Amino acid sequence: MIKMMSLLTRKPHLTHEQFVDHWMNIHGPLALAVPGVRRYVQSHIVGTRSRPDIPDTDVEIDGFAELWYDDMEAAQRAAASPEMKILTDDGALFIGRIKSYVIDEKQIIPPPPA
Repeated sequence: MIKMMSLLTRKPHLTHEQFVDHWMNIHGPLALAVPGVRRYVQSHIVGTRSRPDIPDTDVEIDGFAELWYDDMEAAQRAAASPEMKILTDDGALFIGRIKSYVIDEKQIIPPPPA
């Protein structure tokens, strides 16, 4: 399983609420058409938490997205599809900045099956 995670920041002219509304109600349904996507998760930022013993970073985001694929080949096919072009074109309307990562997830709780 391949997971891609993107940190998203809204365009400056949008409020956080406008960003979330577009992301959830317009952008989200477009992801349903992208071939090979196993799972798509939007995580909307609703607050922050700090620790007194560790300084905060300067990263400010409005949310993060997760796209899951069976393997890297499926992710590459999805990236080349016309449906992904529609999705990324829409993203350019409301996403101001993005940083994406390919994730090798290690499950801790619950422990993975032996």
